[in-house]
Amino acid sequence: MPEMTLVEALNLALARAMADDPSVVVLGEDVGLNGGVFRATVGLEKRFGSERVLDTPLAELLISGLCVGMAAQGLKPVGEIQFMGFIYPCLDQLVNHASRMRNRTQGRLTCPMVLRAPHGAGIRAPEHHSESTEAMLAHIPGLRVVMPSSPESAYGLLLAAIRDPDPVVFLEPTRLYRAAKGEVEDNGEALPLDHAFVLREGRDITMISWGAALKETAAAADALSAEGILAEVVDLATLKPYDEETILSSVAKTGRCLIVHEAARTGGFGAEIAATVAEHGLSSLLAPVTRVTGYDTIIPMARLEQHYMPSVERIVTAGRKMCQFS
Repeated sequence: MPEMTLVEALNLALARAMADDPSVVVLGEDVGLNGGVFRATVGLEKRFGSERVLDTPLAELLISGLCVGMAAQGLKPVGEIQFMGFIYPCLDQLVNHASRMRNRTQGRLTCPMVLRAPHGAGIRAPEHHSESTEAMLAHIPGLRVVMPSSPESAYGLLLAAIRDPDPVVFLEPTRLYRAAKGEVEDNGEALPLDHAFVLREGRDITMISWGAALKETAAAADALSAEGILAEVVDLATLKPYDEETILSSVAKTGRCLIVHEAARTGGFGAEIAATVAEHGLSSLLAPVTRVTGYDTIIPMARLEQHYMPSVERIVTAGRKMCQFS
């Protein structure tokens, strides 16, 4: 199988979806001629034409509104928002229309749209280009929130999102776009949504993360392993609705739950997981549920952002402390 980066895998999935289904259309700012700000859509306009790959004005509310209208009329639009910090104008359409379409029409209409956006920090971008507000989106009933962590999962999860009959916000870890390569076969096979993936088996502590933060989480698991602490690493993948069964099963095995996310601590999605473990897995716990997160500040720019994001050292320290509980 060919090796490719995460952004190349996204491009491959988009091309596959468009080739398999003529109702799939792509739209957004500079997605056509320029191939998108991160080149995720490069070559699609040339292959599928300007009627299916649409360059839009600089208007995120317009992009999301067009997606809702297209989806209601039988198309499967995939809209691109250039950075997650620009997604806020889309909330009107996501909250008031996309997420309510099935309920509002009593199932007569659904809203099979995908809204893609780069997620998180790590590329030293200015303000509004490094947001991690996935918890805000996960709070919206009727909306799926999905985040890949590798080229393989990017391909399979994006195909699943496009084929899903309901709206999906698909968040792409910016600093993983070209960070590493993985083997991706263009076989058209989707990965299951609403399913967490156990990336590494362990017995002493469950480490849960998603997106780019999985990179540091996996490195921390390696470091803890050298100390004799075997961590089980879980990629949440779909944040809404998320796979409670896999989380609780892992915590029942290890007795410890460490949650790592890049987003600010207060109201972050890690708190939702912690609440679930407290409600349904309390008797399994050998130590308090612990979170390693970003800070309750606007993410700083340039080099300072490295001090904001969870580091391997912070994760290892938290894991080591948790394992001191008997």
